[in-house]
Amino acid sequence: MRIALAQFAAGPEKEANLCRMLALTEQAADAGAGLVLFPECSMLHLPPERRPAEQAEPIDGPFVTALAGAALRHRVAIVAGMFERAPGGQRALNTLVALDRSGAPLGAYRKIHLYDAFGFRESDRVVAGDGDTLVFALDGVTFGVQTCYDVRFPELSRHLAGRGAEAILLPAAWVHGLLKESHWEVLVRARAIENTVYVGAAGLTGRPFTGSSMLVDPMGVPVARAGEEEGLVVGEVDAERVHAVRRTNPSLDNARPDVYEGWTRAAAATR
Repeated sequence: MRIALAQFAAGPEKEANLCRMLALTEQAADAGAGLVLFPECSMLHLPPERRPAEQAEPIDGPFVTALAGAALRHRVAIVAGMFERAPGGQRALNTLVALDRSGAPLGAYRKIHLYDAFGFRESDRVVAGDGDTLVFALDGVTFGVQTCYDVRFPELSRHLAGRGAEAILLPAAWVHGLLKESHWEVLVRARAIENTVYVGAAGLTGRPFTGSSMLVDPMGVPVARAGEEEGLVVGEVDAERVHAVRRTNPSLDNARPDVYEGWTRAAAATR
């Protein structure tokens, strides 16, 4: 299956961002992609002094409705980052929405790990997800999803692989910083290697973001990648490649969850 990673610079105007996404969706379809992945915060990127709750929408709001129309029009599945309305109204949910080729919902994922790190506090503006995860099948490939900072927590990727994911979709808004670009590549490739999955990582570009979208295969090899410019990264995701790698490197089969659970219990008992 061919997938496209859409790298672009989102700004504070939802309509402008949506127009760019609709154009990139058409380009992805023209490139033969069956799925296009947009970055985290594709709907809206605001400066730190503004709260995304101001412009957050429900899952069935105008932003997702427009994407659903594009999915149906171009017969391409879409996964994109948005801000969803949350109870209370002061903070929003950082949500990924997934739509199939007809525009029908495949599900949504609310970011679990909030970026309270490197001098930033996402939790001041965003409510953490409750832990529900999203896995879906499309064109013979099983996909799992996570968002940006989630990649620093290997438990989530392993959970998705345990649910059958053969490819993990990772939208991000990865910020420039000390060693951050190196962390991005190392973490994306590590999650692919340790779980023997593809990782499709789509990043926002334009300062302060790094771009650097990439598709990494189950052996950790980047098979397609971008720099800092807007555009599409297109590559193939092959379930048979995943199975072949897992025959060579059966790390999922060789894992010892019984031992790890014992470690967790022992650590809890000493607290």
